[in-house]
Amino acid sequence: MVRKGKSAWLVHDLTHRGLTAWLLTALLVAFYLLLYLTHFFTPVARSLGLSSKWTLYGLLYTLAILTGGIHVLRKYRRNRYQVVRTSVVMFVQVVFAFSIPEILKFFHQPEYYFSYFWPLKFDDLNPGVVFHLPLFYALYSFLGALVMVPLLGVFFGKRWYCSWVCGCGGLANTAGDPLRHLTSKSSRAWKFEKISIHFVLAVSVLLTALLFISYGLGHRATALSRFTYDFQTVYAFLVVAMLSGVIGAGLYPLGGTRVWCRNFCPMAAILGLVQKLGSFRIAVKPNMCISCGLCSKYCEMGIDVRSYAQANQSFTRASCVGCGLCAEVCPRGVLRLENARLRTPQGASLVRIAPLTSASPLSPGGQR
Repeated sequence: MVRKGKSAWLVHDLTHRGLTAWLLTALLVAFYLLLYLTHFFTPVARSLGLSSKWTLYGLLYTLAILTGGIHVLRKYRRNRYQVVRTSVVMFVQVVFAFSIPEILKFFHQPEYYFSYFWPLKFDDLNPGVVFHLPLFYALYSFLGALVMVPLLGVFFGKRWYCSWVCGCGGLANTAGDPLRHLTSKSSRAWKFEKISIHFVLAVSVLLTALLFISYGLGHRATALSRFTYDFQTVYAFLVVAMLSGVIGAGLYPLGGTRVWCRNFCPMAAILGLVQKLGSFRIAVKPNMCISCGLCSKYCEMGIDVRSYAQANQSFTRASCVGCGLCAEVCPRGVLRLENARLRTPQGASLVRIAPLTSASPLSPGGQR
């Protein structure tokens, strides 16, 4: 039911695919097309004393996460997991994704983003780029992508990155929080997701392999180098610009906040595969589900959580980013995020007399 009043109507119209949502989508898509395909924002950035349109975009992106983060902190202030998680997301965006790269540029150092890894930050394993970085950055790129990312994924699932560190997930879980329920829950969307996200991952791995082969052969592989360059150009346009920007962020008001993360992000694909082999899961308290459906409604990844709760089945899904909102909205405390190999007998029973006490930031949480 829509509350009376113009402001209430506007909020409902925006969050339920009304005319306002369509207008906002058109505005966001136009913004990203201008950003990626033109120099429209360059004079705007310079007039503000910023070095480039990308610095302006980074500033706007950071302000969106901070503003949305404040809203989320107030909304879920009684849930320690959400408070700590959101605070970390805001800190990482301000410090690692915006401030440090700008400080490095000021001191004439390589503009390096410590919070992004291959294949999300594709140049981290691009030999033409990474081999020309200072040794520390090169080592961080390789060890971060090939060791740290999968290792943390085994112990904590993909949530350690997708819901705590990544700027894409950070925007989704802060500024995009009011739109999380718009994610499609249909089986057709799930089937598309399985194909599309692994296809993009396969393409990114293939392109990386071609870059290394071309780099190793040098001038002896002129034709391969030209093909690889064209391949990389197409990848940058379609995946980086169109899928992650225009579609991924532009369609927030119509398709929910995880269109990119759910369907196309190669980093999410890797962490999803690791998560299936790791210790993270969503535990279900037996015979407590009342089938209200709130968990499924507010799952930003389109998972039918209710079906698992009704079946008394704890589960691990590759697409789950561990945001914890399914547990937050559950009126009976049926759901809980946990690392199965680390759980105690008390944790296994899900009996918690005083919820959200003595839990570390990455420990099971999200109950009322």
